Amino acid sequence: MSGRSPESPAPSVAAAAPARGSFARAVRAASRLAGAVAAGLIAAAVLVVCQMVIVRYVFGHSTIWQTDFTIYCLIAATFVGSPYVLLTRGHVNVDVLPQYLGQAARYRLALFAQAVTIAFATTLAVLAFLFWKEAFDKGWVSDTMWRARLWIPYASMPIGLGLLALQAAVDFADLAAGRAAPFGMGEARR
Repeated sequence: MSGRSPESPAPSVAAAAPARGSFARAVRAASRLAGAVAAGLIAAAVLVVCQMVIVRYVFGHSTIWQTDFTIYCLIAATFVGSPYVLLTRGHVNVDVLPQYLGQAARYRLALFAQAVTIAFATTLAVLAFLFWKEAFDKGWVSDTMWRARLWIPYASMPIGLGLLALQAAVDFADLAAGRAAPFGMGEARR
């Protein structure tokens, strides 16, 4: 027994839609936030490079942490910004094959490509999490004079890749439900 009285109506598909829509809106908002964080990381890297040039060449002092910080910021921006790039379709897209396919074949190819993207991003997110956890558990630090705790910059990998997998799943759901056109070409199926 479902615990529902025979008089109460079954929940409709429309009633379930807001939850799915809420999840998709939350993932899209998180992807936009990740894009802003990635932009902030790039800006921080630029500022630190400018500071490093001034400290080194104007004042003649050595720099210890600036190069590491800049590298970690740029790598983190790449991982954390990837869901935003997928959200805005800012990635490189080779669409020669989809252009020559019919609508049905293009749709099936797009579903396949999205499924592969989800599997790839999820696998990398899990492996990156295990790598991050090992760095955290073992207290890894960089081999430079700064001795940065590596779990901090490594955290960008599972965060970015996990959010990338969620964004790909939302895109897959939009495509499967007909709310998005395959490869952004043509009309959505609605």
